[in-house]
Amino acid sequence: MTEKTLYDKLWDQHLVRESDDGTALIYIDLQLVHEVTSAQAFAGLRDAARGPRRKAANLAVADHNVPTTDRRAGIGDPIARLQVETLDRNCKEFGITEFSMSDPRQGIVHVVGPEQGASQPGMTIVCGDSHTATHGALGALAFGIGTSEVEHALATQCLVARKMKNMRINLNGTLPDGIVAKDMILAVIGLIGTSGGTGYAIEFAGTAVSSASMEARMTLCNMAIEAGARSGLVGVDEATVNYLENRPYTPQGELFDRAKAFWLQMVSDSGAVFDKEYDLDVSALRPQVTWGTSPEMVVSVDDVVPDPADAPDQTRQGDWARALGYMDLTPGTRIDAIGLDKVFIGACTNGRIEDLRAAAEVASGRKVAGNIRQALVVPGSGLVKQQAEEEGLDRIFSEAGFEWREPGCSMCLAMNADRLEPGERCAATSNRNFEGRQGYGSRTHLVSPAMAAAAAIAGRFADPKRL
Repeated sequence: MTEKTLYDKLWDQHLVRESDDGTALIYIDLQLVHEVTSAQAFAGLRDAARGPRRKAANLAVADHNVPTTDRRAGIGDPIARLQVETLDRNCKEFGITEFSMSDPRQGIVHVVGPEQGASQPGMTIVCGDSHTATHGALGALAFGIGTSEVEHALATQCLVARKMKNMRINLNGTLPDGIVAKDMILAVIGLIGTSGGTGYAIEFAGTAVSSASMEARMTLCNMAIEAGARSGLVGVDEATVNYLENRPYTPQGELFDRAKAFWLQMVSDSGAVFDKEYDLDVSALRPQVTWGTSPEMVVSVDDVVPDPADAPDQTRQGDWARALGYMDLTPGTRIDAIGLDKVFIGACTNGRIEDLRAAAEVASGRKVAGNIRQALVVPGSGLVKQQAEEEGLDRIFSEAGFEWREPGCSMCLAMNADRLEPGERCAATSNRNFEGRQGYGSRTHLVSPAMAAAAAIAGRFADPKRL
């Protein structure tokens, strides 16, 4: 029998039909729905007098537009309010389970899915959001889709797709103290570039992955899309199974034992061949900071802003020069000399309890620097917020001068009240540093939660271990 990669197994198990031109129809096990990409999909169902093929195979939650301050006053922005209210009405009309804004389980869709156990190994999972790749950390084939595909998945529980190629990125070695998954994935993107994974499903493997927590694996897969891939994957092991046990949507009792036996098969066979492989020793990895307008523009905190003249080709020389102009940075400037205006800790990349603990450890007993105009800490879900408060993390942040907020996408992107003003510079634990991502004229630097907390305390980039 042919040895298969994890991606090949998932594809073959969900293949409904394949055409001679390479297009295929695949079955979708779970669709996660939020307010930004679903309104037109539900309208299309209504116009065609159709309903969802499997109501229970969908789970909805508002996240992009929800406010992270006192929600008793509702949503102030009329467009944001309309999007959230439309999701509420559509879910009620079509019988889709929704965690509404007032539900204690509400949060970012890519935090809620795994947290509830709705995202499971062996599944195909889609959502109208590119960071759906996050759920691949559970040994699932997860990817973002467009609005028309949201409607198609609702109506038919299938999607048209083309099979991707296989890439494996082996992260080996023991991570230095304080270095985390965010540093690893930024280093990977710096290595292969933002187009390096185009056309591939990326499987993360190696000792640094097998020893990583599930939350760390989710961070890796979350940013596979920033390396150009549509999906990120990690093979299932006991850590995966232990993470899922006793969650609300997870099988219970004997069914769990049967599910576990199946889940543990969701790994690449030992003899499976990948189309491309990369190896990265993380033993000497330093804290990573992006300096430009793409996640691949990244260096360590003790490095300097690069010179476009040193770029490997003419195209990137131009890209680097434009990025430096937008970011208002000068080549040769030490990264740890760059001052900041705001700090954001949260997002589907780094808004889980493990991330908040790491940031709180740095913030404990310290104060936010005077030049920092705002430092936000936004839990990824209501349940993360509850746990953090039970552990006293909220008090640590508040006493240090951070703002403790309600769950949501928040300042990851400028679709709610949390945003940067033109020219403001932010250390963010989110996943994208594109021009205008956090607001018109915003300047975003991607870092880990501990690095973001250290930046808030120092008022500039700083290695948390040197504070």
